[in-house]
Amino acid sequence: MAESKISSRYASSFLQIAIEKNVLEKTASDMELILKAFESSRELRRAIESPILRSEIKESVLAEIFSNKIDSETMNFIKFVVYKRRESLLSSIANRFLELRDEHHGIVRASVLSAFELSDEQKVQLKKRFESSLSKKIYLSYQIDNNLLGGFIAKVGDTIFDASVKHQLNLLKKHFVKVGITLN
Repeated sequence: MAESKISSRYASSFLQIAIEKNVLEKTASDMELILKAFESSRELRRAIESPILRSEIKESVLAEIFSNKIDSETMNFIKFVVYKRRESLLSSIANRFLELRDEHHGIVRASVLSAFELSDEQKVQLKKRFESSLSKKIYLSYQIDNNLLGGFIAKVGDTIFDASVKHQLNLLKKHFVKVGITLN
């Protein structure tokens, strides 16, 4: 819990700096790169989170990896995070930064699980419905879940929209039980 507050505080501060210096999109791109690097390299995560390695070594490792790939503003921020001995939270900070950037732009990201591949028309209609009901711009990511009988389940932040066949059948069953009809 405390780590998420710390990550939010660092991410929020860096977001404000990026907005003030008019480099938000560049720093967001840098944060996406950092996040991908941490997600794809277990060795990098272990090295940066290691309590044995000195901060100077961690800073030089991060500089070696990112110095030619990211903006100097982002590199300075990374050095600051390491200086404050919060480098183990770097991945969490980058993730939270991207969430805050989306909030700043009024964007919501959602994931959709469906029983089968949705057509382009279905994706467009689903996106329009979510945008009109949430009054925000939405980016949807799609995955197929073979455990679903039909329909879809969408997760937007902490809210789940369950339009799966299984959920609909359970609602129907509850309705029948409520009105006194037994199912056998």
